[in-house]
Amino acid sequence: MNTTMSNMTGMNAMTDQVIASDLLISAKSGIKNYAAALSEAATPEVRNILCDQLNKAVSLHEQIFNYMKVNGYYNAYDPDQQIQMDIQNADKALSLPI
Repeated sequence: MNTTMSNMTGMNAMTDQVIASDLLISAKSGIKNYAAALSEAATPEVRNILCDQLNKAVSLHEQIFNYMKVNGYYNAYDPDQQIQMDIQNADKALSLPI
């Protein structure tokens, strides 16, 4: 996002957090889909491929989570602080110009 657009939308400080959050949600969705596909696979070859992809997706999820934790975007171990952050982010999103 360019600087002018970032300043107009008020998203300049939140862009990395928004991208990381979307990526974390997508990784989580991929994990669920791989697990469901794995449970339906009919051949050992397909199960092995899906199991490998599931493991890679879990690893990616861990990497994204660690990035978010280190950067203060996600406080999984402090629910009260995470709730406050979620409220602030929601308030900021509601105040963005339409």
